[in-house]
Amino acid sequence: MTDNYMTDNCRKGGKVSKKFLLALGLALGFGLGLSACEHYDLKVNERVVYTPRPLFSDFAAPDPALQACLEKAIASLKVTSATQLQELDCSGAGVKELTGLSVFTGLQRLHLADNQIESLAALAPLSSLDTLDLRGNGISDPLPLYDMLSLRNLDLRGNKALRCPRPQDLLRVVDLNLPGHCAKR
Repeated sequence: MTDNYMTDNCRKGGKVSKKFLLALGLALGFGLGLSACEHYDLKVNERVVYTPRPLFSDFAAPDPALQACLEKAIASLKVTSATQLQELDCSGAGVKELTGLSVFTGLQRLHLADNQIESLAALAPLSSLDTLDLRGNGISDPLPLYDMLSLRNLDLRGNKALRCPRPQDLLRVVDLNLPGHCAKR
């Protein structure tokens, strides 16, 4: 109705009424105001009409650095379920162990560069991973990555002890970066 009012009024060369502009301003202001209250119960006449979903907390990572990184990401992205977390950047966070990540099956992009990670076994359940950045870790065995059918971008540079994968091991990976001691494919 407001679009027609505005269009008809403007075509006729008329002016938009102050009442209309005030109502439009109040409606927009109310909508913007509500978005700032997304973490609070909304009450009308002391009756709760909306309660936001709590942030996801049903996970535990034994590695304190990984736990802290997950908590920070969940809070900043307002994640309310495990599958909602699609990207995680824990680069340079001091992560040593990846146990606890398996619950986040919606992860598509995972950035773990410059940590002290040695084992990738905990990544096996993350079948949606498309991008995995593992630069500058202590990884030696890439075997858990071979069954990741969604993996397209993989960076393993700086893993000096890495047993180099054969070209057929990572066929679906289109952007593969290996350490200098591995032959380019």
